[in-house]
Amino acid sequence: MKYGNRFAIIAVIAAVLLVAVGCTTAFADPPVPGYGGGMMGPGFGNGGGMMGPGFGGGGGMMGGFGGMMGPGYGSGGGMMGGYGGMMGAGLSYGTTEPLTIDAARAAVEAYLAALGNADLKVAEVMVFSNHAYAEVVEKSTGTGALELLVDPVTLQVFPEFGPNMMWNTKYGHMAGFGGMMGGMMGGWWSQTPGPMTVSAGDAVTAAQRYLDAYFPGIQAESKADGFYGYYTIHTLKEGKTSGMLSVNGYTGFVFPHTWHGDFVAMSG
Repeated sequence: MKYGNRFAIIAVIAAVLLVAVGCTTAFADPPVPGYGGGMMGPGFGNGGGMMGPGFGGGGGMMGGFGGMMGPGYGSGGGMMGGYGGMMGAGLSYGTTEPLTIDAARAAVEAYLAALGNADLKVAEVMVFSNHAYAEVVEKSTGTGALELLVDPVTLQVFPEFGPNMMWNTKYGHMAGFGGMMGGMMGGWWSQTPGPMTVSAGDAVTAAQRYLDAYFPGIQAESKADGFYGYYTIHTLKEGKTSGMLSVNGYTGFVFPHTWHGDFVAMSG
């Protein structure tokens, strides 16, 4: 792509995001004080926020089931149309059977081998109806490094949307979106590396307070997996894993992962 065309596309995306932030801030549901909501929308219920659909249906910024950032999983794609999200890879969503744990793990391990970073390893694999998810940690520190998704049809592995791209202070540049847009947007879209001021316990408290306010009956797991700049926490329904959300390690902002679909299986 020529430089001029690329710059024009980036400029258009930036303009759309700025408008979206203004519109969503003005009309979104009120947040739980200090713990998210607002711009991102409640996420788990009907009527998703700017970043994508809620668990219970309802479109993102552009309508349908396609979120502005995430993939279009049902009728209606993301901002750019089709099944692909505005910035993310297009998932082959349909009637495909979910991946097995072993197939997902093998795909992620091949992806990590291609990265060439011997300090990274797969810590957890989760299979959902839309794709598989993998948590990657550093061998040397045990700290979370990457969150990855695996397409169930193509076995394509790519960085997860949301906090993995925008809040990851060490590995976020590998996700593409954070590196390209972080400096341009500033603030919410990028973070300065440094010790997190929100503890793991505080993150769980923030997550549960958010869930209690918007989705009574959904629990936050007591364990928060720490990444560089944020935490990711499993959510439970009737004591069983149902999904996950992330909590910013500096602000306590809660960001539900709304793109997974139904939980199928997990291997730690």
